Amino acid sequence: MASIQSTQNKPFFFNYLRSLSQTPHRLRKRMLATWTPDQELNQVRLRSGAEMKRKLRWYDLVALGIGGMLGVGVFVTTGPVARNTSGPSVFISYIIAGISALLSSLCYTEFSVQIPVAGGAFSYLRVTFGEFVGYFAGANILMEYVLSNAAVARSFTEYLCSAFGVSDPNSWRVEVHGLLEGYNKLDFTAVAVVLLLTLCLCHSTKESSILNLIMTIFHVVFFGFIIIVGFSNGSVDNLVKPGGLAPNGIRGVLDGAAIVYFSYIGYDSVSTLAEEIQNPPVSLPVGIVGSVLIVSGLYCLMALALCMMVPYNQIAEKASYSMAFQKIGWKWAGNVVGAGASLGILASLLVAMLGQARYLCVIGRARLVPSWLSKVHPSTGTPLNATLFLGLCTASIALFTDLDIVIEMISIGTLLVFYLVSNALIYRKYVITSKNPPFRTLSFLILLTSSAVGFSISWKLKQQWWGLPLFGGIMVTITAFFQYMVPCLRQPSEWSVPFMPWPAAISIFLNVFLMTTLKMLSFQRFGVWACLITVFYVLYGVHSTFEAEEMEMEIMAINEVSNPSIQLTKLDV
Repeated sequence: MASIQSTQNKPFFFNYLRSLSQTPHRLRKRMLATWTPDQELNQVRLRSGAEMKRKLRWYDLVALGIGGMLGVGVFVTTGPVARNTSGPSVFISYIIAGISALLSSLCYTEFSVQIPVAGGAFSYLRVTFGEFVGYFAGANILMEYVLSNAAVARSFTEYLCSAFGVSDPNSWRVEVHGLLEGYNKLDFTAVAVVLLLTLCLCHSTKESSILNLIMTIFHVVFFGFIIIVGFSNGSVDNLVKPGGLAPNGIRGVLDGAAIVYFSYIGYDSVSTLAEEIQNPPVSLPVGIVGSVLIVSGLYCLMALALCMMVPYNQIAEKASYSMAFQKIGWKWAGNVVGAGASLGILASLLVAMLGQARYLCVIGRARLVPSWLSKVHPSTGTPLNATLFLGLCTASIALFTDLDIVIEMISIGTLLVFYLVSNALIYRKYVITSKNPPFRTLSFLILLTSSAVGFSISWKLKQQWWGLPLFGGIMVTITAFFQYMVPCLRQPSEWSVPFMPWPAAISIFLNVFLMTTLKMLSFQRFGVWACLITVFYVLYGVHSTFEAEEMEMEIMAINEVSNPSIQLTKLDV
């Protein structure tokens, strides 16, 4: 028996060695290979077997977008930013961060209308910049989803403890002596939540969206409670005392915007539901843009309510809202805050896990990961294998890993993907759609990124004040020159971002600026992750996609010989 198994393994081993010897040739052919939107919508989607069921409407998308963003972020970031960075002007920081999120969401919206598939940023970048850029972005967004979901699941335990009046969340965790610090507190509550939501998502997308809708309604009502109490019992004087509206000046407001921006992460999950939406050209713009606008308004009002209840220099850095209620004599409301935050965490976790499975499903369709991850269950219409696989990965990380260990990796991957999508939209509109030579567009994108980096470095150095107007002026000048010199063909039948290229250019500028505010540790860990996923692509992904392409070409040739009357379109790679 052992000899038979050894005989079967030998051909596979030798075939793989032969594939590795052809790696340079395959990389040249596959790294920049692109697909057309029509191929993404039809030919590639058929690889999943059954189709996802179109059951969602525009209001489902708005609720899913709100549920995905209204998580724990506003409770964690508002207090520390108000106390240490922005002061009472933290609501202005939320406005600036909201504008940045809105610009990025507009870029996502146009792509999702033109290419309504479940792959989100992976599909948008693959049809624009080629296979490797799409894969690199998809792997980073998956990393961000899994790590952030694990972190959010562990924070669910903390807020649930607060709801029950337990001050120490570690009392609900099991400490294991002998494991490394940061990995030695097992959180079975977080694991249970992740696994229950995974089973719910495997059952049906529509039922999951209904559950999210119910939780989101209660969560918005809870936000309304905090806002009304804050405005009713607070004082406008607290917004200008003791140090004025912006005690740390404009620098404090902008630094605060970079921190609170991460409360908006989650709207991109809506774009991954494009295959399950009725009337995507109408529902997607309403769902994505509408949810960002609503959440921006709620965040600003929440920040104002906190700063009106308590002077900014007396705001607690942890459990800010609970402590603020205690200061105005509403001690019982601290438990309510814990319960409401727990509900919001559940909703954001549900939406994020919904999105991560669809990303992995489409990456599996492209054969960049094993194809069984792309299968859609015929009865439920959900990507069952991808949902279960990522649910188990998330639960495993949530069981062992402390929040502080994974949080550094989350933001940089997301900002990088938002940056790439904005670049891709400009390139697609001005080169692929409008048929302009690529040199001018690529030069513009390189100069735009360079000016953003120069502005960001000047901002961090503080002494180089002249760099701010210089690089800011360069950004405005080259964008205006590009708009005047390079024509853009508008397609009136489809939804598109207005006033191009300005929204996408500002989005690129802001995403670069926000990335430079992150700690060096984030870039070091990101560098390790980037090396790992590149090695995986070289050792597995490029060979899998190359062989899948050859196999499809052979099948098409056989069909043309046996059925000469049937004309099949050759893959545009």
